[in-house]
Amino acid sequence: MPELPEVETIRRQLRTEIVSQTVLRAGSHQSQKFLPARKTRGRRFIGLSRRGKYLIGEFDNETELIIHLGMTGQLLIDKNEKFSKNLDQYCRAWWSLANGKTVVFRDVRRFGRIAVVDKGDYSQIPTLRDMGPEPFSDGLTGNDVWLRTKGRKSRIKTQLLSQRLIAGVGNIYADEALFLARINPALRSISRSQGERLLEAVRTVFSEAIERGGTTLRDYRNLEGEGRNQHHLKCYGRSGESCVVCGSTLRLRVIDARSTTWCPQCQAR
Repeated sequence: MPELPEVETIRRQLRTEIVSQTVLRAGSHQSQKFLPARKTRGRRFIGLSRRGKYLIGEFDNETELIIHLGMTGQLLIDKNEKFSKNLDQYCRAWWSLANGKTVVFRDVRRFGRIAVVDKGDYSQIPTLRDMGPEPFSDGLTGNDVWLRTKGRKSRIKTQLLSQRLIAGVGNIYADEALFLARINPALRSISRSQGERLLEAVRTVFSEAIERGGTTLRDYRNLEGEGRNQHHLKCYGRSGESCVVCGSTLRLRVIDARSTTWCPQCQAR
C-alpha cells in the first residue's frame, strides 16, 4: 500500500499538471467508491495537498476531492486528448482537463476510494478525521510522540499503523523506522528517549524515501515510473538476511496480523 512518501511524491508531480486546470469531463467505474469522481465536472483545481496517505484536491467552489490509493491504486497522466477509459480495464476514474491531459486513477484490486466533500469536512471519512499529527509538523516533538503512546495497550508497531500516533506510516516504514530507532516492534510502551528516537527515525526514512521517489515493490508507480527506495531498505522484507548494523540474522514474526521484520540484537526488548 502506498504510504506517505509515495503519496507525497505523486502530489508533487501531479500538482504542476492540475493546479489552475478546469475539469471538462469526469467519469468513473460504477462502484460507489469511485462514483464521486463524476461530481467534479466544471470545477477548477486551485491546489493539491496531502494528509497522511490521502491526496486532497482543492476546488474553486470550496469543495475537495479526496483520493486514497488503497493497495494497488495509481494516478497517471494521459496526454491523449481523445482519452478512452476502454483502453485499460483497471481504469476506475478519470478527469479530463482543459490543458488536454487526463488524470487517470488506475486500481487493479479496487481497494482505493474517492470522495467529494465540503472543504475541511471529513466527518464521513473517520481515518482522515481522526488522523494524528503530520510527521514533519514544526510543533511535533519526540516528547509529544511519547505522551501519545502513554496508556495505550497495543504494541508500538500497531500504534504506528493506526495513523493516530503519526500520520502516513504503513508496514514498510514502520519496520524501517523502528529498526533505525532501535525499538522492538512488540513493545507496548516506550520511554521518552525512545519517543524522540522514533520521531527522528520516521522523519529520516520518510525524507530519504521521498528523495528517491518512493518504494516500488509491486504495484506502486509515480508519474515518472518506479521509485528507487526499495534498493535501500535496511529491514523491511529482509528476514533471514544479515543485519546491516550488527550482522545478526533478521527475524520475521506477525504482530497484530501484520508481518514484521526486526533485528533481535539491535532491537532487543
